[in-house]
Amino acid sequence: MTKTNRPAGPMTTAIHAGEAPDPATLASAPPIHMSSTYVSEDVLGFSAHDLTPQSPYAYSRWANPTVAMLEAKIAAMQGTEACLCTASGMAAAAAIFFTFLSAGDHVIVSDVSYAGVAELARDTLPRMGIAVSTVDMSDLAAVAAAIRPETRLIHTETPVNPIGRLTDLAAISALARQAGALLSCDATFASPLGMDTVALGVDLTMHSVTKYICGHGDAVAGAVCGRADLVSRMRVEAAIHHGGVLSPFNAWLIARGAATLPLRMKAHAAGAHAVAEWLEADPRVGRVIYPGLPSHPQAELAARQMSNMSAMISFQVGDAATGERLARQMIERLEVIHYAVSLGHHRSLIFWMGTEGLMETSFRLEGAQLEAYRAYAGDGIFRLSVGLEDPEDLIADLDRAIA
Repeated sequence: MTKTNRPAGPMTTAIHAGEAPDPATLASAPPIHMSSTYVSEDVLGFSAHDLTPQSPYAYSRWANPTVAMLEAKIAAMQGTEACLCTASGMAAAAAIFFTFLSAGDHVIVSDVSYAGVAELARDTLPRMGIAVSTVDMSDLAAVAAAIRPETRLIHTETPVNPIGRLTDLAAISALARQAGALLSCDATFASPLGMDTVALGVDLTMHSVTKYICGHGDAVAGAVCGRADLVSRMRVEAAIHHGGVLSPFNAWLIARGAATLPLRMKAHAAGAHAVAEWLEADPRVGRVIYPGLPSHPQAELAARQMSNMSAMISFQVGDAATGERLARQMIERLEVIHYAVSLGHHRSLIFWMGTEGLMETSFRLEGAQLEAYRAYAGDGIFRLSVGLEDPEDLIADLDRAIA
């Protein structure tokens, strides 16, 4: 795969993309290049604007061989020309916002997003003179109405964290094209294998690589995939100027995890479907939200847009007081599932997310937006990231914890 441009299947791509035997030793596994600087065989400039894809390695904030290997692997899995890896998922989101937005510009952001993105959009961007509109991205009329002449970017997320709401990416892409705006999408919940974002018209696909791509809960990273010209702009602005670069050691760990992503996503989805069906049938549990269930309000869109339903389940148990009480009970009783934040690991993780708390800190929704959120999440939800354990063991663990 490293010697030709022939298309390859997802497993072959995940294993081989970006990699080749080490030219110095012919080692089969990729090495870790932990050097901060590189011996120069020519006189080089110090400006990031002088860099080209053919520039030699000079300094690891500019480029690093191990990180470049991971970038090539993720780009191949996502089906894009290029990829920029960053120090975290939030660094990836910031790379998009701060590269393609300036004072006087307008951005449309999903009204429910990852908490860090929601707070960045509501607190930081306006302080820099960037106008922000937050919109329910499942309401195409609302998105269209929010577009202004100065709209430069539409940033969405699908499935939405934490409520599992979907965005029709092809439809939003059409609106962005008409407006002359870029479309970016946080596809962390879906993983690179869950959606063909390029075919759906997404310009920039970001991931918290900490989650499914790494898959083992032992390294933090982010990535943005897209056209080579867009990624090149982000590399200069976000990586070299802002400095949010990825450690080579983390890149090496993540590449090990990424090699098994296709196998893991199949197992994740199968386990999540079994757990979601059990939860939906349990009379103690209220609403269950999982894209793979026929009861999902956007099940048709999920079937049309997603090739893997991933493993993120949201469910309700009673009101806010009941949810908080049950969360404490889970902390005491769970034996297999970890009560912890994050997602996409080989271990199953669960966490209580109260509606009032999120309204106060991150989303700050009012009126119709708040009503729409409550229609999904009620007074609060449990966000369950189904890992790779045997589904029957997860079900038994939940049954014991909910009792």
